[in-house]
Amino acid sequence: VQLQASGGGLVQAGGSLRLSCAASGQSFSTYALGWFRQAPGKEREFVAAISWSGASTNYADSVKGRFTISRDNPKNTVYLQMNSLKPEDTAVYYCAADLYASTKTGEYDNWGPGTLVTVSS
Repeated sequence: VQLQASGGGLVQAGGSLRLSCAASGQSFSTYALGWFRQAPGKEREFVAAISWSGASTNYADSVKGRFTISRDNPKNTVYLQMNSLKPEDTAVYYCAADLYASTKTGEYDNWGPGTLVTVSS
């Protein structure tokens, strides 16, 4: 499966953005999807993940209650709704796909190019 994230941009602290990740390929609905982010000078970190059916989700503590991951299998798209954004959310955001909704970067085999989110204070 090939992935393409979009929806990044510049937003003020407290604002919202919705990221999208469009997938190509016929097996999208069989994959778990994850969102990760990488800030300048830092390692890539887990943000959120969703199971193939959408029934199970998982979030990093730093975004819990502010971010929501969802998916639309007929549209081959996964979303990340980000509310109450903080300057520390500034990063390049990546979507990734694998068989299981892991929180670990190394367990995802399929990655798309990232989209930059910048939150100004």
